[in-house]
Amino acid sequence: MRFGTRVWGVGKFLVILGALGATFLLSFGISMRLALRAREVEVPKLQGLSINEATNALGELGLGLRVDENHRPDDKIPAGRVMQQEPAAGTTARRQRTIRVWVSAGPHVTTVPQLIGQSERTARIRLQQDGVGVGAVSEFRSADYPADAVVAQNPPPMSRGPQVALLLNRGEQLQTFVMPDVIGMDGAKVADVLRARGFRVSIVGTQPTPGVPAGTIIRQKPVGGFQVAPSDTVSLEVSP
Repeated sequence: MRFGTRVWGVGKFLVILGALGATFLLSFGISMRLALRAREVEVPKLQGLSINEATNALGELGLGLRVDENHRPDDKIPAGRVMQQEPAAGTTARRQRTIRVWVSAGPHVTTVPQLIGQSERTARIRLQQDGVGVGAVSEFRSADYPADAVVAQNPPPMSRGPQVALLLNRGEQLQTFVMPDVIGMDGAKVADVLRARGFRVSIVGTQPTPGVPAGTIIRQKPVGGFQVAPSDTVSLEVSP
């Protein structure tokens, strides 16, 4: 066999061998990638599920569940339900991986303090400090209790709850009157009537008014028709 022919035969063999090796490596890489992808699954959303429901959902995908011992308060997730997970829903994870979850302890519950007899402002400050919310606030008016004071609460003191409803007394509503027009009347007599009703009356003199008898009211404040309440001041200007 000629030398050139032998060299050509060896080279051809090496080329074929290299092609086969490259094909094997490519096929191996593709197979490994497909195998790895086949072992990856999408992590489902577990928030709001019970532990049994979360276990079943993960078990169907070949994933495990680990529950954190520390339960956390949550105002939206009921007690005993999953409130948080790691890794998050929608991410990919290999089969047999363990998903960690935190369970809700339910709404944040604190002891309701004693509020009856306190002013509304003091009660609200106390509730804020204790982390208790203010629920419904009802009002009424009475002279039997201090104004702007808490008369009742629900739930009662030392109960456990996230918020408390209050009943407030706004105080007795003051009685008002329509100020009459007293111009032209006798100032002393009008003052006596108004004082008898609890008004504070001041009488002031002025310059003489021709044709008007002394002591006659020529100006008044408030004017006739104005709403006034007992203890308000009424000023009467009379002719000297």
